Amino acid sequence: MADFERKDVEIDEDRAAWRGFFQVRALRLRHRLFGGGWGNWLSRELFMRGPAVGLLPYDPINDSILKVEQFRVGALSRAQSPWLLELIAGIIDTDESPSEVARREAKEEAGLDIGEMQSIAEYYSSPGGSDEYFYLYCGRADLSNAGGYFGLAADGEDIYAQVIPFADAMVMLDTGKINNAHSIIALQWLRAHRDELRKRWLA
Repeated sequence: MADFERKDVEIDEDRAAWRGFFQVRALRLRHRLFGGGWGNWLSRELFMRGPAVGLLPYDPINDSILKVEQFRVGALSRAQSPWLLELIAGIIDTDESPSEVARREAKEEAGLDIGEMQSIAEYYSSPGGSDEYFYLYCGRADLSNAGGYFGLAADGEDIYAQVIPFADAMVMLDTGKINNAHSIIALQWLRAHRDELRKRWLA
């Protein structure tokens, strides 16, 4: 792995190309090359999303998870429905910690109080064109009476929270019904760590 750092990138121009619900910045930059020296100047657009958080609620007693379903404009061009089953998620745009945002979003999107939380991973979602950095968690929840319709109307949210048995969620994962990256990562993690998690959370 090359020992490159931020100082190995030169930015000649950085300007706002679009400001709307999100922001796009236009950059002119160059960076050092693996073989030595500097590359040519490049023009790149950067979709500014910033840090975000995702939460997979898991009930170890009932062995079930909760997913939220909502319309996603990014899925309009695909043959499948643009309503996706996803994690509880939100953008970190306050001074709250990622875990605090996850707890708040769980209340807003599904009416859930989250107990112990387990960090799954931190990663860039799509660094080829976006600056989003994602904090992914699994949180203990009582899902015995969960589910229903949620969301902040002022933000255009229309969210259907659904409780899904773990076994059914695994079938949905393996058959492609779960088709967004954050959910796939979280469910694969739960598949690998479920026994240990249940042992710890049910102790």
